[in-house]
Amino acid sequence: MELEVRHLKLLCAIADTGSLHGAARALGTSQPALTTQLQRIEAMLGGRLFARERTGCVPTALGQGVVGRARPLLAGLTALVTEARATAARGADGDRLRIGSTASRAIPGWLRRLRERLPRTETQLQVAVSATALLRHVAAGDLDVAFVHEVEGCPLRVPPGLDVHVLVEREPQFVCLAADHPAARHRVVDLADLAADQWMIDPSVDGEWEGLRRVLDTAGLNPRVLHGDYLTAAGLVATGEVVTLCQPTSLPRPDLAIRPLRDDPLGVRLMVAVRGGAYGGELAGVRADLEAAYWEAAASAPAYREWLGERGWVGERARS
Repeated sequence: MELEVRHLKLLCAIADTGSLHGAARALGTSQPALTTQLQRIEAMLGGRLFARERTGCVPTALGQGVVGRARPLLAGLTALVTEARATAARGADGDRLRIGSTASRAIPGWLRRLRERLPRTETQLQVAVSATALLRHVAAGDLDVAFVHEVEGCPLRVPPGLDVHVLVEREPQFVCLAADHPAARHRVVDLADLAADQWMIDPSVDGEWEGLRRVLDTAGLNPRVLHGDYLTAAGLVATGEVVTLCQPTSLPRPDLAIRPLRDDPLGVRLMVAVRGGAYGGELAGVRADLEAAYWEAAASAPAYREWLGERGWVGERARS
């Protein structure tokens, strides 16, 4: 048996999480398989690398030395692979800009502006529900830039080596309800007016279920909550089966109403992430295009436009 990169990752994962269970979960394997692999590594190196204690796994002196040497090796390998992928993506076929984003009505306007400003650059888009997954793709070199949102009180895990720029410090989350719902008659909805309603949430969206649960708990509400994607939710909202959170840039429909919640109990931070030092001056243009597209979407959403106007919205931006 020879020591391989996967073995170094295993040892670092145990040191980082402090337990075999945590390391197995981080690496996507079973604890028995990880334990067997660790025993083989220890047999090869001739000594115990971790002391198994009641509170978890603690590196031995030998383990500290091995993990300390492993970390810079893994960091260097990660940097090599990341830069190689980025170079390949911008190589023989011409420039490519690989964008990742969580769902947003700003995306079409962003892509339009990018294509107008960078006509010789091929723009590729990947939309995902998980902001954490998109950040990992940027860190790994699979994406060049990601537009993500972070739910208030549920910070994202940002991989090392990423530069994160805030586009909107706090975007309020609105509620989507049936157009004939009694609360839809009001310009602003009180959570108490939704006490008898079922809610629907997509638990795969990072932090969203935790954020909603905190808001409901604070309001003293304990409604039934269904889990599902937002495409399904829209259909159920229209028939009055559920209500759901929504982005303020969402557009109303004849059968759907979009309303702010009183006192804006839940917000998200909108951010753009790139690898540290990547793209130089070009990034400023990419961010400017996204910012303009976002405020264009905001201006076209009646409820959000009114909400912003009440807070001194001028031009394409809102005063903080």
